[in-house]
Amino acid sequence: QVQLVESGGGLVQAGGSLRLSCAASGTIYSINIMGWYRQAPGKQRELVAAITSGGSTYYADSVKGRFTISRDNAKNTVYLQMNSLKPEDTAVYYCNVKQGRGGDYWGQGTQVTVSS
Repeated sequence: QVQLVESGGGLVQAGGSLRLSCAASGTIYSINIMGWYRQAPGKQRELVAAITSGGSTYYADSVKGRFTISRDNAKNTVYLQMNSLKPEDTAVYYCNVKQGRGGDYWGQGTQVTVSS
């Protein structure tokens, strides 16, 4: 089992920045994918960014150039640096870890609200 604890959400004005953190504990494999998803009210959950244990990254088009995902493998922690935030970035952000055969774990979510 894997437990994920997120932190760093909050309220920020448009153009501002926030940094989300997600610490994983439990049985963590050396090879995995850590990612951030978000879900806005009335919308489906969407993948924002992901990073493999080898450091390869993926970004949704809507956040490219503004968000940066990184990870500290020694701490089993993934980060999401969010710059130039827009009101449309407002959502609950969820940390996710995929590993092994079907291992798919989620954090409890952290609210990010961007005011205009």
